[in-house]
Amino acid sequence: RVLLSPPLNGAPPSKMSDVDARIGALEQKLTQTRADYDESLDTIWMLVCAMLVFFMHSGFSLLEAGCVRFKNTQNILAKNLIVVTIGFLCWYVIGYPLAFGVTTVREPNKMAGSNNFAMDGFLAEKTMFRNWFFQGCFCATGGT
Repeated sequence: RVLLSPPLNGAPPSKMSDVDARIGALEQKLTQTRADYDESLDTIWMLVCAMLVFFMHSGFSLLEAGCVRFKNTQNILAKNLIVVTIGFLCWYVIGYPLAFGVTTVREPNKMAGSNNFAMDGFLAEKTMFRNWFFQGCFCATGGT
């Protein structure tokens, strides 16, 4: 006489391998869902922080407009708008690749990167877009 352990949740012993396979699939799905959730939270946090830095321009505009006569206020506001525009354009074309572009040669260049000019290769990894915007906000703010 052989004592068999009772089946799990009423499943016959022959179907236990199916249950194990389903549990493994659910664990993989849960791991992927958690990774996607963490990625979403990282993106939201970086965008919020980038917008806080970006809105420093409005504070600088108010500060500079308050430091000049009324007749020069429009010129100061236009200057700040141009600085933001030119700052982001320069960051787009040459700033990001020089600051963060990885070199393609075997010997890494310690001075500057040599690829990702004009966002080339950004579609390969989604996190590059949020990093580009976050650092671009600092670049444009630094120009003010």
